[in-house]
Order: sequence, then C-alpha cells, then structure tokens
Amino acid sequence: MHPSEEIYCEKSTRLRGKTVVMGITGSIAAVECFATIRELIRHGAEVYPVLTREAAKLVTPDALEFASGHRPVTELTGRTEHITMMAARSADLLLIYPATANTISKIANGIDDTPVTSMATVAIGAGIPIAIAPAMHDSMSRNPAVEDNMERLRKWGISFIGPHSDGVRSKVASKEEVVAWTFKILSRNFFHGKRLLVIGGRSEEPIDSMRIITNRSTGTMAVELAKRAFERGADVELWMGGCSVQLPDYIPTKRFETVADLISMVRTIDHDAVLVPAALADFSPHEVAPGKIPSDQGFGLELDPVPKVLPLIRTKCDVVIGFKAESGLTRAELSERARSRLEMYNLAAVVANDIDVVGRTSSSATLVTRTEAKDISGTKAEVSDAILDYCVKML
Repeated sequence: MHPSEEIYCEKSTRLRGKTVVMGITGSIAAVECFATIRELIRHGAEVYPVLTREAAKLVTPDALEFASGHRPVTELTGRTEHITMMAARSADLLLIYPATANTISKIANGIDDTPVTSMATVAIGAGIPIAIAPAMHDSMSRNPAVEDNMERLRKWGISFIGPHSDGVRSKVASKEEVVAWTFKILSRNFFHGKRLLVIGGRSEEPIDSMRIITNRSTGTMAVELAKRAFERGADVELWMGGCSVQLPDYIPTKRFETVADLISMVRTIDHDAVLVPAALADFSPHEVAPGKIPSDQGFGLELDPVPKVLPLIRTKCDVVIGFKAESGLTRAELSERARSRLEMYNLAAVVANDIDVVGRTSSSATLVTRTEAKDISGTKAEVSDAILDYCVKML
C-alpha cells in the first residue's frame, strides 16, 4: 500500500471520486504543497502534481510522488498530458498552488510555455474549473499589470484563493482554505449565488472601563455554520462578537462588542438568509462607570433591558433562523419555548438546545419549524449541515 492510500478519506469522503490537478510554480511557497496535497487526499481527492521547471528546483518529483501517490508531470511528452488531463475532462479541478505573478500573467495573456500554463490553456477551453492561489511579494501583487491580469482571469470565471498580506508578502492560502474552496467550487448545491449572514459570538456590555456583563459563548457554532455554508457554495459573511474560536480568514468578518453595536449594523443587511446563534445580553448597565470601579468596595448595578435584535433583523430579511438556549427543560418544554419565539418574531425556524448537554465540539438540539420539531445531534459541523439543509428548503 502506498503511503498516500493510508490517509485516503481519513477526514471525510466529500471529495471521493474527484480528481484535482495541482499546478506548482516557482515560488518558495511551493514547499507548502505537500501538506495541501495530503489534506485533499484526506477528504478523498486524487491529486496529480504538475511542475514548472522552476518549481522542480524547490520541490522534487520524488517527494511529490510520495505525497500524492502519482508521478508528477514535469514536461509534456507524446502522451499529451495536458490534453488527457484537461480536454478529456478526467480532471475536476485545476488548482495552481502556489501561483507566481509570472504564471498568472502568462495564463491571462495566452502564453503557453510550461506544463502548468499548458494545463491552464486547455482547462479554460474545455471548461474545467480553475482555482489560483497566488504567492508573491506585496509590491508584485500591487503592480498594475498583475492586478489587471488577475482581474481578467476573474472575469473568465477563475477563482482566486487568497492571498493574505502581512504588509510585506502576499502569503499563499492555508491548506484549510484550499480545501474549503475545493468543496465550494466542486459542490453542486442550491446555495450557489445565495448570500448568507451568520451572527455569532457573545455581546459584551461594559460596567466600567474594565468589567463587562456577557454570556458564555465560544462562537464555535457560528463559525461552523459559516464554514459549511461557504463550502456548500454560498457567499457568506460572518458577524462576530466576543469569541475564543479561531475565525476563518477566508470568510469576510465584521466584529461587534455590544448589542447596540450590532443593532447599528443591522440596517446594512441585504442577505438571502440570516442565522443568529449569537449569545446576546438581555440587560446592560443603566450607566457605565468611568475608569475602573475600586475592587476593595462593594457596588450596585442598575440594569436596563436591551432591545431585541431578532425582530429588527426580520424586517431586513425574510429567512431568519434564531437560536434559543435553555436549561433544565424537557424536550416538550424546550420545543414549546422555541415555537413561542418563532411565532413571536415570525422566524423561519428556531434551533433550541439545552446548555447542559452542549459540548465544545458536539451539540444536541431541536430544530423547530412551523410544521415540526426535529431532533438533531452530532458534531457541530453535522448539526450545522442539518440546519443548512432546512435553510435550503426555505430559499
């Protein structure tokens, strides 16, 4: 058994039966291709490496064969590899990772002088999806010619993954981002072209300059919903309050602190659906004390109720899914609380859960709609998929 077979479908089968041709060009970021190849294989993809001459100076064909299980294409021969892989539609995706400014510009101008650019030329003509992950110095990415070439390729329907600038370099996308984009490009889901907003995390209402009133929330469910919706083809935006989970850098994200901050953002909603697993405060201090209240003396708090956000969101969007967290209720009582919230705010659905049975990576909840109450459980990714399945029906 080849080592690549040992990790095949180790994480999921979502790419089983899919063939990804990875074009590797002469950026130092080429060293990242090994981990990315292995990650794609872990989700079931067959990955075939194709190298430019400059890339072969940085990553060896033998190492790539070990990583992928396939002998890399380093030159085009009488076997017409670019035709058999692309024109014959044996490939589902051409992923150029990493892509230099040189290769991007060649593809945009029809220059066909390396195995990678030849693959791109044929893929464009054959209608094979192409994704490009640039890696270059920031000054190169700001060159007007490079910017124009990237824009031309976008107009041709080519997807760009990253890059992410640190102020000096435009760094190549992570393996996680590449896999997410691969799911997105190869999915055939109704979410394509739909705009989804996920609002998560916790609000933090200030008592003084140091202390806050808040709720416990890691933000994990919101992030999982956003990631799964992205992978299923949606254009996703994430609004996050306080959280401890790492936020995906490939999903546009806005941050808020207080409920008032969030309310000021609601007026900009123009999405097809809004999902709100946020843990928002019900009360805020009547007055915020200046500075820090001394810790060696007691103090009292007068609390005011904060405005409810869900009805405001509902005026901006027809498909709104709310979340309701309770404790110590029976399933029937939990469902009734959720249905009351659904009817009060005219929501599409409410996801109700008992906070005593929710874990960091798993969840158990009841999805309450106008016609049924359905139990859903599993990892937060699996629960997210069940919620999104219902969201599809509403759209």
